[in-house]
Amino acid sequence: MAMNTSSKYENITCKILIHSGSPTVYQLTPKKEKIRTLTRMTLGEKDVNKTNKTILLVGETGTGKSTLINALVNYTMGVEWEDNVWFQIVEDEKRSQSESQTSDVIVYQIFGFEDKTLPYSLTIIDTPGYGDTTGIEREVIISQRLFDLFRSEDGVHEINAVGLVLKATENRLSDRLRYIFDSVMSLFGKDMENNIVALITHSDGTTYKNALKALEDANIKFATDGKNQPVHFQFNNCQHRDRTEDTEDLQHADQKTTKGLRQFTDFLEKTEPQKLETTVDVLNERIRLTACIQNLKERVEFIELKQKEIQQTEEALKKNEQEMKNNEKFTVEVDEVCKVKEPFSARKWWGIWLNYGGAVSCNVCEENCHYPCTLAWYAGQCEVMKDGRCTSCTKKCPVSAHVKKKEIYVNSTKKALKTLEDVKEIYEKSKSDCKETKSLLENMEKKTEELQKDKDQWLEESFQHVVKLEQIALNADSLSTLVHLDFLIEKMKEKGDTEKVQKLEEMKRRVDEDKGTRAALGYLVGKLTAAGKETNK
Repeated sequence: MAMNTSSKYENITCKILIHSGSPTVYQLTPKKEKIRTLTRMTLGEKDVNKTNKTILLVGETGTGKSTLINALVNYTMGVEWEDNVWFQIVEDEKRSQSESQTSDVIVYQIFGFEDKTLPYSLTIIDTPGYGDTTGIEREVIISQRLFDLFRSEDGVHEINAVGLVLKATENRLSDRLRYIFDSVMSLFGKDMENNIVALITHSDGTTYKNALKALEDANIKFATDGKNQPVHFQFNNCQHRDRTEDTEDLQHADQKTTKGLRQFTDFLEKTEPQKLETTVDVLNERIRLTACIQNLKERVEFIELKQKEIQQTEEALKKNEQEMKNNEKFTVEVDEVCKVKEPFSARKWWGIWLNYGGAVSCNVCEENCHYPCTLAWYAGQCEVMKDGRCTSCTKKCPVSAHVKKKEIYVNSTKKALKTLEDVKEIYEKSKSDCKETKSLLENMEKKTEELQKDKDQWLEESFQHVVKLEQIALNADSLSTLVHLDFLIEKMKEKGDTEKVQKLEEMKRRVDEDKGTRAALGYLVGKLTAAGKETNK
């Protein structure tokens, strides 16, 4: 069937002809801006008096997400089958491998077409690269960049829909796809559940039930319809294909996609947007939990080394009590605990290649407060800072006591000879009033008890972060929490806090019984193992 290219889009100047034909295909050339870690592509001029709807799209590489974005843009512009034209806003993916590995979260803003098809303008947030072969570090960075987008002043502060894109032929979610969806669910608060929908691509109208069953089996949290099924919309990915052959089939596919787009955009219009304050809180809590656990491990290591040093000193003093009385210059050799600074580049952490990667550390406490810190340009912007103070370091020091550099504090020991006077200076308190000074050994035991109390306090802080996440996070039992549970359970058992051990073990049990989370964990471990082997080559 011969069709003529419509001329009603001649007034759109920001386009480049890719090829004439059926359909004639154009590449749109929106205004491109680099906003910190993000890329923003703006087509048309924003009208502040018009409503805007925002969609976040997430999916595995190869699901047809780019085609779906182009379909949404064409629908917004009012493009119909009879126009015999197709516009692409997603740039050609034929890029170098290095470009592909550093591609950004891209925000597409479509303005100026209100009332063509939709009564509102559209913002589409694309998350490229989830689950591809470029490595798990990139997937971590994508989540961090979304956090940057949600919390920045000129970013996105509400979302109408989170669309999880998958093929209609998926009859079970791969471990990789489970990991991707777990990563996304971990970003949001509980209030986002009714805004999460399935966008099913490559659908011929019959196979989509496989994908829905796969989602249900994976315990993915979604908005549900009257039949208690995940809210879903179907699309075919054929709109840009040559129409000189199989025209009738292609037109039927176009009708299928148009129906899906109409239903999805109706959902956008009727569904209340979700503010992202809770999501930002969730992301902050996850970062603070990770920083807290990281610091706790380092502090536990430091305390245990310090306790060993005290034990060595005690044993030497007891063993050589008579010699101490006879020799004022008596010395004992101990493994003295110290902290040294090590260049950040000497340790392999994901994200350090970012131009502002590094570690936030406290000059007063001599501790690492957050690393790798990949979002903040300087210490005061770091997520562990709250109300002008650090939530992570021992003394909760003011922001001014912190620096961001590519170096970290590392626990170390060195052999040291200590005289009796040295030991007394460290462990004895000065006489006060008429109170008797405690014996040297008693003071050392007291110091050991104080160190244990500090360790218990830091352990409690970590536990409270886990509790807060369970209260506000859509996916409280995510991998980002799971990776800390064994450590927390072990330390709580050492402390003897049975109630908190039971709470943490219940969380771990839920995760262990969730086949989806276990599969995602398997994928994560596999990627980490592969990354480690690659690094060691």
